[in-house]
Amino acid sequence: MTWDWQVFLNDDGSGRTYLQWMFDAWGWTLSVAGASWVIAMLFGALIGTLRTLPNSPWLVRFANAWVELFRNVPLLVQIFIWYFVVPKVFPAMKELPSFILVVFALGFFTSARIAEQVRAGVQALPRGQRYAGMAMGFTTLQTYRYVILPMAFRIIIPPLTSESMNLLKNSSVAFAVSIAELTMFAMQAQEETSRGIEIYLAVTALYAVSAFAVNRVMAFVEKRVQIPGFVVAGSTGGGH
Repeated sequence: MTWDWQVFLNDDGSGRTYLQWMFDAWGWTLSVAGASWVIAMLFGALIGTLRTLPNSPWLVRFANAWVELFRNVPLLVQIFIWYFVVPKVFPAMKELPSFILVVFALGFFTSARIAEQVRAGVQALPRGQRYAGMAMGFTTLQTYRYVILPMAFRIIIPPLTSESMNLLKNSSVAFAVSIAELTMFAMQAQEETSRGIEIYLAVTALYAVSAFAVNRVMAFVEKRVQIPGFVVAGSTGGGH
């Protein structure tokens, strides 16, 4: 078996090298993952919080339905629904680029998983956290904002790290709707050059570097925000 890394310096027919094409694709991968992560965190935090609200059964049911819907439908199916079905139902969305549709699909899919982690984090807190907020005269919104959620997010940083890495890897399905990310680059470049080994090894390395960077950033955040001596009290806390 011969290895020819010179393939990345060859012209791809459009005036750029395969190396430039690959890094452009890497940029699209990071863009899809980053934008999706923002949506996933915003909606995940909101839905996860709604699932733990006391005396709000309809909001809890809505949040539970959100989680079950987006968590139980395969990601690829959700992307096709956003790409082919949603613009038909809402004609105004026909003008949206496929990038935006994929970001919403991946973001909402991941938000359901993050919502479950937020719920678990809130319910892992001691009951005294909620009672302390009530004793200070906080409203429910203020109690969550200043007392419960800051503690809950510190607890769930490890699973959030895994979910963030999974989101980055799940962005590879964007190729299905012609987003020029790494997986699509690999498939097309391999067909054009017949150098699949070199192409896929390089793409694998970029995915690995990206995921490792996410891991290190989240580990740094976890170290900075951890509370020395804090021990999770179990699942008898904020949600009940």
